[in-house]
Amino acid sequence: MSKKNISQEKIIQAFIASAFDKSAGATSLADVSEGLEIKKASLYNHFESRDAMYSASLAYSAKEIESVSFLEEKTLDNVKGGKVAPLAVFKKLVTRYFELFENEPLFQIYVFVRSEQYFNLEALKIVEGEDNRICDAVKDLLSAFTAAKKIAKKTDKELKDIATNIAAVIIQQRDEYIAARKETVRQNPDSKAGGLFALPTDEAALGRTLKLVEAMLKTL
Repeated sequence: MSKKNISQEKIIQAFIASAFDKSAGATSLADVSEGLEIKKASLYNHFESRDAMYSASLAYSAKEIESVSFLEEKTLDNVKGGKVAPLAVFKKLVTRYFELFENEPLFQIYVFVRSEQYFNLEALKIVEGEDNRICDAVKDLLSAFTAAKKIAKKTDKELKDIATNIAAVIIQQRDEYIAARKETVRQNPDSKAGGLFALPTDEAALGRTLKLVEAMLKTL
């Protein structure tokens, strides 16, 4: 690959891909350059050090994860219009959300950030930010269903507590789902880089999540 085809984004993506296979801590500049088929020295045209590359990879990951929305505005509009039932909406949203994280590069980004949260404060902030956005989205959804008289009226605190519990279930199940998916990928190396993400959705794992959410919605 010629120098002119190399960009910071491609280097970051190569770093994250290597981190997926070996962990971020074990990823060297040689690993990144090898993945890009360039000389290691060429990386210094874009990053002054490995630490700078690592920090840029976290910043890139934060931006990509923030672009993923659990709740779309059009869905909220339909709820406000009283056109849809709570369970049907949550099933659609959870299924869509899980499937988003099956795709490259979000799959690798997710694994990278979730692994690094135990070692890096910025990674932890990314994780917490995503979890909070899910909680806020669930609360907005429940508030809309309350306004549409699809669920019984609740106080703001009650809605927040319920949203926190539902979001916690979604987050926990998503984490377990992706962790299992990661091992499937590692055991099927030929499935990587596009082919990987043609692996079928684990319907059993998704079904367990939907049943847990359904059980919580039935209490409203």
